[in-house]
Amino acid sequence: MTAPTTPYTALGEALGTDFFSVREQFTEEQWRLFAGTRKFVDTEVLPGINDYWERAELPWHLFRRLPELGIVGEDIAGHGAAGMSPLALGLVHMELHRGDGSLGTFLGVHAGLAMKSIDMCGSDEQKQRWLPSMSTLERTGAFALTEPHHGSDSVALETTATRDGDGWVLHGTKRWIGNGTVADLVIVWARDTGSGDVLGFVVETPADGYTATVIPGKVSLRALWQADITLDGVRVPDENRLAHARSFADCAAVLATTRSTCAWMALGHATAGYDAALRYAKEREQFGRPLASFQIVQDRLVKMLADLTGMQLYCVQMARLAEGGTLSPTVAGLAKMHNTSTARSILSQARDLLGGNGILLEHHVARHWADIESIHTFEGTETVQTLIVGRDITGISAFT
Repeated sequence: MTAPTTPYTALGEALGTDFFSVREQFTEEQWRLFAGTRKFVDTEVLPGINDYWERAELPWHLFRRLPELGIVGEDIAGHGAAGMSPLALGLVHMELHRGDGSLGTFLGVHAGLAMKSIDMCGSDEQKQRWLPSMSTLERTGAFALTEPHHGSDSVALETTATRDGDGWVLHGTKRWIGNGTVADLVIVWARDTGSGDVLGFVVETPADGYTATVIPGKVSLRALWQADITLDGVRVPDENRLAHARSFADCAAVLATTRSTCAWMALGHATAGYDAALRYAKEREQFGRPLASFQIVQDRLVKMLADLTGMQLYCVQMARLAEGGTLSPTVAGLAKMHNTSTARSILSQARDLLGGNGILLEHHVARHWADIESIHTFEGTETVQTLIVGRDITGISAFT
């Protein structure tokens, strides 16, 4: 017996949500990257990603397409990296997450954290040694900062680095490390047992003493593997110590660059939810008429659109500030806090508007509804971002 198929075959595909004519500000290059990524999402990602998400399997065929699209490397100049403008970078991440959060987060970890750590903290020789092969995804990167007992207070990390002859020995544990089981290059942040400073190291895997295991039981970003990592006497040559990573402030500078990207990621998920809800409401009939003909449904859709366009304007203004070199970590944190919270609300509304169908993967809402929970948490929770902004506007720190 053949299983029934849904009549809502176009759910998940892009609709027009540019209510404030934001796209008129795109340059030709920004439009090319945006349109190319959108086509990739609609024609290659959406048709099969639900199966990978359900099986918690990595969609390597999609990962390998990213260099071909010319979008690996964030805003890094040279070394074969994409070298995107802040607006183009945001648009690319928005579109990837409109397709799937696991795919977008894979790129965010590889390029936004691992490659950016090397670009911002590495010597010229280190950049030339590693970035070209990472730009083509010949080698995959991971970023190992979070520990089992240190998430929001990662400045208190316990992983240690001890100088030993012409190299270093690493001991410690890391948790929630995206790509940690598949990465060729893992950026490990550890505390120097001699000076107490936080240093960055590039661990090339496989390495003796490096063990990574996939964290099971996730209900979010299932097509991306996060790992528990054990560093048991891992030896790293001094040439693999990032030359300009001398304190936690250097690590924090890398994280600050990704915070604004999280706001774009949330916009992508929210756009997917709104698009699916609007299309479904126009096609689904109840009581002899389309759902979209009911006043209460229109009211909810309009409020979702109002929230969505607000998210868009946050993101575009962030890009303007970044292009002018004036985007502060506090502003990026405010945008991340606002957009992830708003995306959760929009996706909750979308799931509800689809009724029982809202919990089925085939309708392209439940996956985003689950995945936004990860983005809401990583790169600084809503609570932490709130306290950072609160410190800025009051001049009083509510945390250490």
